Amino acid sequence: MELHVVDHPLVHHKLTVLRDKNTPQPVFRLLVEELMTLLAYEATRGVRVRDIEIETPVAPTTGVKLANPAPLVVPIIRAGLGMLDGMLRLVPTAEVGFLGMIRDEETLQPTTYAERLPKDLSGRQCYVLDPMLATGGSLGGAIQYLVDRGADDINAICLTAAPEGVKKLQELLADLHVPCRVVVAALDERLNDAGYIVPGLGDAGDRLYGLAE
Repeated sequence: MELHVVDHPLVHHKLTVLRDKNTPQPVFRLLVEELMTLLAYEATRGVRVRDIEIETPVAPTTGVKLANPAPLVVPIIRAGLGMLDGMLRLVPTAEVGFLGMIRDEETLQPTTYAERLPKDLSGRQCYVLDPMLATGGSLGGAIQYLVDRGADDINAICLTAAPEGVKKLQELLADLHVPCRVVVAALDERLNDAGYIVPGLGDAGDRLYGLAE
């Protein structure tokens, strides 16, 4: 598993505003989309393309276009939905699948409760969207789910990550034998006793959509 922490002043700026507990919900949503587009730019450096012959107004030339099958974007419901528009702004021809996972707050283990994905992902390049790489269980489970269906290249995009989550993900994916790259805006200090990232930005789902109670 390859970890890439994006080092860019605009990323740092937007993430700082996201971290601020006083940032209002509408601004938080907008910044998640904007930050996601910046992260997606880095995450798609290896997107598959093919050569194509075109005619410019001056002369013929060879360019590239996205290869088939199209990239599959998979937000993890619900917080990952807030990242989807930012991703599609950069790759509007991508297809979208959905994966619902919930973490048991006592055991911190993930459970899949919903999915809307192609049954066969053979040869597919997938982009998994999950704002927080905290314990690593949910993201690791999602990646394994996609690989079990045949996906052969995985890119995960997160806003922040904890060292414990990165280590856990590396352990979960050690024997996967499928290229996996994780792109994050920041690698934070640690997890607290409740499994939240410190300093983090709180519960991304609640800050995007309100309390889920």
